[in-house]
Amino acid sequence: MSDPERGDEGSDPTRIRSIAVHREDVANALEATLRTDRRVVLRVTPPYAGRMRARIHAVEGVPEVDADGSGGPIHVDPADLVADPPPYPEVDETAAAFPDADVETRRERHAEAVEDWRAAVREAVGGSVEIPIGGAAKEPEEGTEESGVHEVDVVALG
Repeated sequence: MSDPERGDEGSDPTRIRSIAVHREDVANALEATLRTDRRVVLRVTPPYAGRMRARIHAVEGVPEVDADGSGGPIHVDPADLVADPPPYPEVDETAAAFPDADVETRRERHAEAVEDWRAAVREAVGGSVEIPIGGAAKEPEEGTEESGVHEVDVVALG
């Protein structure tokens, strides 16, 4: 239910000061995006407040945003939440590193390489991220770099 005295303040993404993301969600979303044809993001849904939680979400079909670019959930690319994301270990690269190993050993080495990649991604989550703001949002507040984005802090959980 909306409160007429509060207006649209719950739909204004410039109210957000920080988003909390679980490190494992970021690693899962980034890996899914890199390894499949799906687009997996961290989604922040209205009503917006100063501190928000971003949860993993697979994007399917049309964007969940109103025609003017406001009112819908905000989708954050998991790569934007990771400082210098390492390259994902490809099977062929792992196999090339161990040319004389048997198939089972190569599988184990690749699984280790993927786990090392996931650990590096989880460790690198944090900092800040620019989130999109739509046409119906208020004029940018001080500290906003341009009219189409709003910078927020990223708080890593787990």
